[in-house]
This record gives sequence, C-alpha cells and structure tokens, in this order.
Amino acid sequence: MSNYDVDLFVIGAGSGGVRAARIAAGYGVKVAMAEKQFYGGTCVNIGCVPKKLMTYVAGYESAMRDAQGYGWSVGERSLDWPKFITRKNAEIERLNNIYEKMLKNSNVDIHWGAASIIDPHTVRVNDKNITAKRILIATGGKVSVPDIKGAHEHGITSDDIFYLKEQPKRLVVAGVGYIGLEFAGIFNQLGSEVHVIYRRDKILNEGFDSDVREFLNAEMIKKGINFHPKTNIINVEKDGDSYNVHLDNGEVIKADQVLFATGRKPNIDGLGLENIGIELTKGGAIPVNNEEQTTVPSIYALGDVTSRIELTPVALAEGHALVDRLYGGQDRYISYENVPSAIFSNPNASQVGLTESQAREKYPNEIDIYKSEFRGMKMILADSDERTLMKLIVHSKTDKVLGLHMVGQSAGEIVQGFATAIIAGATKSDFDRTIGIHPTSAEEFVTMRTKL
Repeated sequence: MSNYDVDLFVIGAGSGGVRAARIAAGYGVKVAMAEKQFYGGTCVNIGCVPKKLMTYVAGYESAMRDAQGYGWSVGERSLDWPKFITRKNAEIERLNNIYEKMLKNSNVDIHWGAASIIDPHTVRVNDKNITAKRILIATGGKVSVPDIKGAHEHGITSDDIFYLKEQPKRLVVAGVGYIGLEFAGIFNQLGSEVHVIYRRDKILNEGFDSDVREFLNAEMIKKGINFHPKTNIINVEKDGDSYNVHLDNGEVIKADQVLFATGRKPNIDGLGLENIGIELTKGGAIPVNNEEQTTVPSIYALGDVTSRIELTPVALAEGHALVDRLYGGQDRYISYENVPSAIFSNPNASQVGLTESQAREKYPNEIDIYKSEFRGMKMILADSDERTLMKLIVHSKTDKVLGLHMVGQSAGEIVQGFATAIIAGATKSDFDRTIGIHPTSAEEFVTMRTKL
C-alpha cells in the first residue's frame, strides 16, 4: 500500500507531460497532473501547430504567384485575416479537447491551476496539498524579451503573434533564430514589409551548418526580406497607430508590429525549486541525470525545462522512455545523437547529424564533403530564381554519412526519411547504390558523386 495520494504527479500538460502521464496510467499507476494554462503546451497552442498553419496560409500566396508562370490566370486576391485566425483558433481548441479526452480516458486526475512543490513528495495546487511518490516537472519554456526601452511595453512575442487582429503590413523582427526566421518568411510571403534586426553577422546559431546559414540568408534576401546584421534595437516608441524602431546605427524603421524572437528560457517561475534544493544551471534550466532525475531523487524533469534539445518530439520520447523504465520494467533510454530538425522558413531548412565544423573537430582530416546547389524543376516555369542546397558530410575512413543538410522546399519532409538511414548507420556507398525517384529534388542526395 502506498503512503502517498498518487504514485506520479506531473506538472505541465504539454507534449512531454501528457505522454508521460498517459503511459504511466496505462501501466496501472495512479497519476495526477496540474496545468494552469492549456492542454498541449507551447507546441499545440502557441508554437509548432499554429505556426505551421501560418506557413500554409503564406504558402498559398506563393503558390498562386508561381502558378501564373504555368499559365494560370490569377486575379486580385486578398487574405481574410480574421477568418484565418478564427479557423486556426478552432483547430487549436479541437486539439485541446483531444488532449483533455486522452487524459481523462486514461484516468489521469487533472488539477487546473498553478502548482508549486512544497517538499520532495508534495505538490500544492489551489490551496490543496497532494503527496506523490514521484514528481515530474514538464513545464516547458517561455519567451524571453530583452531589456530594451519600449520592448515590453510595445513589442510582441511569438505568444502574441498568433492572435493579432490584423496582418501587420510592416513587421520588424528582432532575432534570427528559427522562430524569427519562420515569421519573417511567413509575413514576407503575405506581402508585408519585413525587417530582421540581429546583433550577429550570420543568421541562426552555430548548431546549424555554415553553408546552410549563408545559403538560407541569401535566399531570404532574394525574396525581399531586409536583414540588418550587427545591429541592435535601442528603443521602440509608439507613434500613433504604429511604432518607431530606433537602431544603434541611427536608422529608424516604421513598423505596425515589433516581434521579439530573442530566445526562450525554462518556465520555472512559481515552482518553488529554490525551497527544496533543486540546483539550476546558469541559464535557469533544471539539470538532470541519465534517469531524468534532478538533484532531488524523487523529482524528475524533462523537455524544454531542462534545455537539452528543445524539440517537441524529444520531450515526447523522454516522457515515454522515463515511464517505461519506472513502471514498465524496460531498460529504455533515448539517444540525443542524430536528432533531425527543421526550420519552416521560406525556403525550409532541415538537418540531421553533424555540421561540417562539428565533424572536422571530431574527425580531423577524415571528412569528405559532397554538396549540390540547383534550381528545382518546379521553379523554372514559375520564373522563380529560388535555389536548393543539399550537403552530405562523410567520414572518409568508414564511409559513414555523419551529417545531411538541406535548404529548399519540403526540406523537413525529405530529411525526415533520410534521418532513418543516418540513424541506421548508412554509408555513402549505401546512398550511391540507392536508385533515385525521378524527377524529385530528393534524388539529388543519392546522385552526388563529386567530393569538394
């Protein structure tokens, strides 16, 4: 007999937390969960899902422009922004209902409200203490806005942009991580004037291949996005119905909205971690060991709150593997190597495995590079000068493909399939003897023969 109210208490109904709760309940474990905002976490509500819907609505505009080169007569058109937002909101509500039903059907006891940890085995929600043998923190991340004059008062974040009442005709984006680039591409396709401000000299961070960073930047510039490298916003001031964005080079940009896509941080406020001895990293993340345990053995953490790999599928995998170990009798762990990812910019970018710099650091003088740049068949009749980049990084001694990178339409869809091959240990010879599907862009990965 347990001396606790529940066996597992999960804080956070995001992707990782819901997966852990459902699988644990399926093992016959008594599970409770606390959530204060919405089911599905950032991804479902203010992240992956609504953002992808936005890329679709923007993509239709691009497709209509391209269709004219194929002979289609495309006349005047306009986007009913309120209708799109209403349809998007309905879809998010539908997904929330699905998550709620899954949890209830799994007999997870749901507590709606903010949770704080009182001691290693007690969670407080809505003035009620609930004891648990184990506590799992899966509260994800939250937006981080820099301390710039007017930023908090007049700027918006990715949390807000999904609920704008009208499409901004002039958008300033601060930041060139994947979030900033995705929204820059979306609104550029929809016809907005877009300016991207960033303090570095290159877009993205060093976790992306240098060729990808340079190639994507060039393609986005061709599409009319205005990039301002090595530049900082020093002030955002209200000017009637718009804003004046002051830069440190003296330039002032007029904008209808100013989006701060300047990073995210672990969502730990109010959890009470400082009172129970859980140590944090310098960046405020919760460090965990290989078992997902924090410095308090009965308390676990996973997903974005740990700042390892901040991707929804990683949190899902972590949650599933954790409860399989704790309650399913399985010795199962996930690998953080060769995790594929994609940026739904315009064009898309996607990768799996090592970048060229990572590979050369790990295997000095043992790296072969294969690279192809081309104008896809679809773009020719569309009279588009958009180009595609594909790149393979190969270990010369073993012939193993260490990294695969792409910039181009449907990059995420293409790389997802190749990721399986990379995880299975595919060699360049395996790629070479694979028959390509013709005509496709993807076949270029299996026809590259010349080393750089």
